[in-house]
Amino acid sequence: MEKSSYFKKELEFIKNDRIKVSCKTMIELLPDYFFSIPASSTGKYHPEFTLKDAGLVRHVKAAVRIAKDLLDNPCIGGKYTNDEKDLMIMTLILHDGLKSGLNHNKYTQVDHPILIKNYILENKDKLQLTKEELDFVGRAISSHMGPWNKDFDGNVVLPVPKTKYENFVHMCDYLASRKYLNIKFIDNEIVE
Repeated sequence: MEKSSYFKKELEFIKNDRIKVSCKTMIELLPDYFFSIPASSTGKYHPEFTLKDAGLVRHVKAAVRIAKDLLDNPCIGGKYTNDEKDLMIMTLILHDGLKSGLNHNKYTQVDHPILIKNYILENKDKLQLTKEELDFVGRAISSHMGPWNKDFDGNVVLPVPKTKYENFVHMCDYLASRKYLNIKFIDNEIVE
C-alpha cells in the first residue's frame, strides 16, 4: 500500500497539482514508523484518540482538518492565497514526519521540526516546489512547536512562529494536541 493513501482525503484539500504531488512524494519518503506510532511517546501531551497505534497519523489528520475548516471560513481563510493555503496544509501533513528521528528513537526528538525541514530540503530535487515555496514550508515546519522550542537543558533549539503562516500552522498543531479534544475516528478517518 502506498504511504500517501493514509492521507488521501487530506491530499484532496490541496488544489495546486505541483504542491499536491510534492506532498505525496514526501509522504512516500517518510519512515515506516511514522504510520504506526502514537502521537506522544509518553502519553502526556496529546488527546486519547492519538495515543495508540497510528495515533500520530490521527493527530496529523486532526491538525489538517482544523486547518481546512478554518481556511474554509472566509473571515480567516480570506487572508491567504490558494497556494498559501495549500502550502500550510502540506506543512501540517509533514510537520511531525520525523518526530522520532530518521531511524525511530524511543522518544520524540526535540529537534524533529529541524530534522523534517532538512529532510525536505535534502529531497528538494524530487519535488516540484519553487525555492520560495520550500522556504515557506521549511519556516512553518521549523516553528510549529511555538513556545516549546527548548531542549531539556533549556537551550533554544527551534524558532518561534513569526509570520501569519507560521502562527497558523502552530495554532492548528496546538489545537490538535489538546487533551480535551475528542475527535471520533473509524479506520483512521475522521467521522463526520
